[in-house]
Amino acid sequence: MTRSIGEFTLHYSTKKSVWATALVASIAASTLMTSTASATTLLDILRGGPGRGGHQQVRGNQNVFGQERYPAAPQFDDDPEPLPTVTGPTYKAYRPDGLRLVKASLFAAETASDVTTTASISADENGRAYLSEVKVKTTDDVADAVEAYYSAKKPLLWTDGEAVNDKAKAVMAFLAEADTVGLDPRDYAVDMPNDALKATDEDGYRRGLMQFEVALSSKALTYVADTQRGRIEPDKISDYYDFKRKPVKLKPVLNLLRLSPDVSAYLRARDPQSSQFQAMKHELARLREQDGNTNRIEIDANLLLKPGQQDAELPNVVAAIKRSGSDSLKTDNAVVLASYTDGQDYTPELVGLVKNFQKEVGLKPDGVVGPATVRKLVGDSNAEKIHKLIVAMEELRWLPDDLGQRYVFINQPAYRAVYAENGKEKLSMRVVVGGPRTQTYFFQDKIETVEVNPYWGIPQSIIVNEYLPKLRRNPGYLDQIGYETTYKGRKVSSTQVNWNDSSYKSVGVRQPPGGKNALGELKILFPNAHAIYMHDTPSKSFFQRDARALSHGCVRLQHPREMAAAVLGTSVDHVASEIAGGQNKALPVKADIPVYVAYFTAWPDKDGKIQYFNDVYDRDAYTQKAFDATSSVRESGV
Repeated sequence: MTRSIGEFTLHYSTKKSVWATALVASIAASTLMTSTASATTLLDILRGGPGRGGHQQVRGNQNVFGQERYPAAPQFDDDPEPLPTVTGPTYKAYRPDGLRLVKASLFAAETASDVTTTASISADENGRAYLSEVKVKTTDDVADAVEAYYSAKKPLLWTDGEAVNDKAKAVMAFLAEADTVGLDPRDYAVDMPNDALKATDEDGYRRGLMQFEVALSSKALTYVADTQRGRIEPDKISDYYDFKRKPVKLKPVLNLLRLSPDVSAYLRARDPQSSQFQAMKHELARLREQDGNTNRIEIDANLLLKPGQQDAELPNVVAAIKRSGSDSLKTDNAVVLASYTDGQDYTPELVGLVKNFQKEVGLKPDGVVGPATVRKLVGDSNAEKIHKLIVAMEELRWLPDDLGQRYVFINQPAYRAVYAENGKEKLSMRVVVGGPRTQTYFFQDKIETVEVNPYWGIPQSIIVNEYLPKLRRNPGYLDQIGYETTYKGRKVSSTQVNWNDSSYKSVGVRQPPGGKNALGELKILFPNAHAIYMHDTPSKSFFQRDARALSHGCVRLQHPREMAAAVLGTSVDHVASEIAGGQNKALPVKADIPVYVAYFTAWPDKDGKIQYFNDVYDRDAYTQKAFDATSSVRESGV
């Protein structure tokens, strides 16, 4: 069969007719749109030449150096591999650490004199005889600490061999209120010994005392571990979380509890002390004191009210502003609020009121009452807020208690980046983060470099998912859009790569600096395994959107020059002058500035007031499943 297109003629088998027809049409269209300086045959194109974007014409199966192509150019009869895809991490079924029995055999005295001759434990001599019979299950690190304490023949903590002491009662009362710091009191509950056995089965009663003794020690240690590092290991939820679990020194804890005159104060001191955690703790207490949702204002979640329209929901909108707006907002709009009489006409005065509210809560002040504005007006229910706070308090335990003297904090659900010094917010701006299919990771790192006039190294996921289909139709695509291609470290034309097989895995692609560069004027680097960084963008309109989960995973900054100046410790004018030089240049960040690429649906603002955000990636639900799995294992003793 023969088919002619313009000046091109091709012979091909019926077996390949559908594939070839599509290929020829694509090539012909591409060729006719672009003028060439020399004659071009269809066979040249099918083999990858001539080059575009300033590359010399390639003849046969050789590059411009007369060397063999790397790899060989595709032949017409090649059978292309199926189009691959690169996907992000998945969310896993959370599997908590298993429990093991404390090695109670370590607690047995070698001889009777080992106990009776030790003055510090003579008072609990009778009870200790049953320590070696206890059966308590806990995690490895807690069990190790329990074994270290009791095998050293230290005094009993919670009993005197005859009864439960006051120190034990104080600890139990403290653990029963673990929910005040976002933990679950059920995880630390211990059954009291059965006093009824004291008169009828003395040996059974003493065994119960020792079971209680070791169990309460185990629960106190579990609390210390949980409140300092969190109940769960985040990287077991998903690889989107990248944290090494904090080390907690548990072995000294029991002895410190023995020496402490106020065990409750000691345990409370082990809770996170940061201002952010304390703000969350106070908010949690406040919400639990409130009377549920009895006074909650309901507004249609799908409302779309534009200036000049009428709607029966308008009275609820105004009532919600009266309730949730700041005092200054209500003062500035007092005349409008006082004159409103529950009408349904969305007048210019009310539009101005809504715009002021939108501006206050960080939304685009356009006066349109849509779903994002409704969420800010109505807010979450108390139950939803409490859940977000509990998850946030857990996540905050994964981070250092002291975020640093200077740091950058990116909160993805808030779509906001903050630069802080000495605990005070100095700079805040909108950001764009990864979309639901290309989520931004949750991790911490250290800022190292600001690069002006940057190259954009195209991630393999974008090459595979977005460019590869185009390159199989038109191998010169990357040359045409001005991108640079390298194969095994050598610069090549994109036409010299066989995009039909796995060769693309060895190909590097980058976009040179310039006005069209996807990274804009600069990027701020903190090298990590996820290839995530902060950067400028030519797509400035994205910052006007309320929902900004739009990127491939990196963080786009609304004011990149200001952030660069902050981390460099210089002026915006200096950053501008470096950019104006036009050269790709790396500026080292000399200060120790950590960056937290975080995910909090509840977080305090600069005034310490907790703000709540939409769970854009649904991560809180997976964290709750991890909580449930952890408590289930602890309750079952598995």
